[in-house]
Amino acid sequence: MPVSPPPSRVRLGINVDHVATLRNARGGMRPDPVRAALAAIEAGADGITAHLREDRRHITDTDMARLKAEISKPLNFEMAATQEMLEIALRTKPHAVCLVPEKRSERTTEGGLDVVGGHNHLVPYVGKLAEHGIRVSLFIEPGERAIEVAARLRVPVVELHTGAWCEAVLTQDRAGDAKGFAQLQRGAKLAQAAGLEVHAGHGLDFDTARRLAAVPEFVEFNIGHFLMGEALFSGLGAAIREMRKAIDEGRSFR
Repeated sequence: MPVSPPPSRVRLGINVDHVATLRNARGGMRPDPVRAALAAIEAGADGITAHLREDRRHITDTDMARLKAEISKPLNFEMAATQEMLEIALRTKPHAVCLVPEKRSERTTEGGLDVVGGHNHLVPYVGKLAEHGIRVSLFIEPGERAIEVAARLRVPVVELHTGAWCEAVLTQDRAGDAKGFAQLQRGAKLAQAAGLEVHAGHGLDFDTARRLAAVPEFVEFNIGHFLMGEALFSGLGAAIREMRKAIDEGRSFR
């Protein structure tokens, strides 16, 4: 059955992975991603996202435990569908887990999870997380088949991968921009019609977040790398407030 109509306000989740990337480049304890998460919440973030990778290239196990213990907003734990990560998630008990693809060779997540080919592999992970009261989302491409399979997996949420569209916008590829935006619009409608809550993330900046917020089916954006870069020039709080303003402006035109 379809979910209830989406709220007028788009929730903003802040990904703090790349605060840890900067810390790990030199070692030691600074800058602290937990401090960044607390500052993000003070600036208006609705939740915090962190991706614990197999190679621990940025966020660490200790970071995840501290985030769960110290922040006052929901924690969204991004992870690959592996036994190790499942055990950590069940110990940490975040508000939500977003299952994502992961390759050691990639600099960042390169696309959506292969839910079609990986359906049988994902079933026990989705079931175990849900059994422990953790909201499960799948990071997927906005294609019809992926959305159909996500609904069949009985997850409550999908997060649509916006990276290809954002890259087209950034490189002024007008055809890619138009095609990517249309795919996201259609994917969001299909997902909501299938009873799924619809989120978006990867590569969003002020302009793309403003545009995507006009699509009423989206209820949450998760944004990290761009805002951490902007924070070098304007400060983290100011960057998040500017993003909040951009999203609200976009939503007002829907």
